[in-house]
Amino acid sequence: MNRIVIENCAVATVDAHDTAYACGHVVVAGNRIESVGAGRAPEGLGGVVRRVDGTGHLVTPGLVNTHHHFYQWLTRGLAQDCNLFDWLVALYPTWARIDEDMVHAAARGSLAMMVRGGVTTAMDHHYVFPRGAGDLLGAEIRAAREMGVRFTAARGSMDRGASDGGLPPDFAVETTEGALAATEQAVDTHHDPGFDSMLQIAVAPCSPFSVSTDLLREAAALARRKGVRLHTHGSETVEEEKFCHELFGMGPTDYFESTGWLGEDVWMAHCVHMNDADIHAFARTGTGVAHCPSSNARLAAGIARVPDMLAEGVPVGLGVDGTASNESGELHTELRNALLINRLGAHREKALTTRQALRLGTYGGAQVLGRQDQIGSLEAGKLADLVLWKLDGLGHSSIEDPVAALVLGAAAPVALSLVNGRPVVEAGRLLTADEDEIARDARTEARRLARIAAES
Repeated sequence: MNRIVIENCAVATVDAHDTAYACGHVVVAGNRIESVGAGRAPEGLGGVVRRVDGTGHLVTPGLVNTHHHFYQWLTRGLAQDCNLFDWLVALYPTWARIDEDMVHAAARGSLAMMVRGGVTTAMDHHYVFPRGAGDLLGAEIRAAREMGVRFTAARGSMDRGASDGGLPPDFAVETTEGALAATEQAVDTHHDPGFDSMLQIAVAPCSPFSVSTDLLREAAALARRKGVRLHTHGSETVEEEKFCHELFGMGPTDYFESTGWLGEDVWMAHCVHMNDADIHAFARTGTGVAHCPSSNARLAAGIARVPDMLAEGVPVGLGVDGTASNESGELHTELRNALLINRLGAHREKALTTRQALRLGTYGGAQVLGRQDQIGSLEAGKLADLVLWKLDGLGHSSIEDPVAALVLGAAAPVALSLVNGRPVVEAGRLLTADEDEIARDARTEARRLARIAAES
């Protein structure tokens, strides 16, 4: 069995005890982590195809993204001063014109930014399926396979168009029956439940204000019949909360519970406007949260109560969110932003520590995706998804604590990133794709989309 040995580096395992080594090693055998520990790797290992001197570096689990919308890569920098609903109204007419080539280019751009920044497991929530647009979910899956990244594709849906009081144009939504049938087909065609799966499918109606109650209920039943996870947006803004009270006579969390949408197989994006009872309900049922601090700030949604969620035992991971509301598209910046933004909240300097921020981006993400037994920490037997961060340059030169350097310092370059034991990034550059080509293709498709939308 081929082995990769990384040694002489700081190690943050993010295991249950937050075990760390000031100078340690990680041995990868095939696609599994074989050993992690202090000092140099064991002597006499056979099949070593590569030895990496990690002096001046920190090795961590690979970052796990838990919420994104890849297609939005083509509409970055627009609707710059809007809240969520105004932003959606401004952009839906453009998004409703996407097609398969556009989504493939956008997915490659979104994935490239994340992967070169330390993401080893990506996730996307795609819910816009205009009629005649082609195989949009397949375009994303193809892009993830090309990039060599582990991927959870959340097959989204909307069945509430403008004529039914929703925000998207009618031709960009599906019928309830059509959405459920397409979602079931996606699960049957693509979902791999195996331990070392590179592709899993989740069932993901978009949000309470863009789908019918029937779609929510039937989607939950479908996911549980198929044994896959459930994802949606929840409690993102005060406007959403008002909408739920006016239409359903209850807040978002109570509405979700009434439709079968709380449970250990569910995670929701944002969850900004949660009261104590909502947090208790998530903790009681094991429902997870994808925390998206940059997007929440970009759309002025508010500060999610992450410290209170963690204190109650709610699983919490980090999400980039779509790059039309987080133009950087990088998850490693969310480590820093999660810590800083939460310290503006009620708990102030006690809100989050640097190690809690790292846990959100690694083990926490694995937990909300239901893969904590396979990824999210550096432990023997787990899949070899890891990142070696370069911390010996100018940007981190006087920070002795390597985790603090990673979380609080400038964005650290990725010296090496492994997914399933295979290198995907080295010296800050993608090994699996041409970044310049990706940029050119995305620019071309973004301009084509803008032209088509302007002519429509």
